[in-house]
Amino acid sequence: MDFGWNGRERCVILGEYLIEHQATVRVAAQHFGVSKSTVHKDVTQALRGANRGLYLEVQKLMQKNKLERHLRGGEATRQKYCEKSEGKPHD
Repeated sequence: MDFGWNGRERCVILGEYLIEHQATVRVAAQHFGVSKSTVHKDVTQALRGANRGLYLEVQKLMQKNKLERHLRGGEATRQKYCEKSEGKPHD
């Protein structure tokens, strides 16, 4: 899959993906096949100099994701245990 790394800076492509999909750093990293550290560094450091407007949008999204992460974690745990209990008979 060609992500266009050559024509545009990676940080801009990652930032646009995050905003367009309202994605988390983890989801973007999986999508592009890079580490979470790479995504985070690109959108918090490199993007600031490359595209200030996009950088500010991404920072708002990352703050929102940070505030909601405990909810996503709780939901993942709930689904995990619901799936386990579906296979077992209830008393």
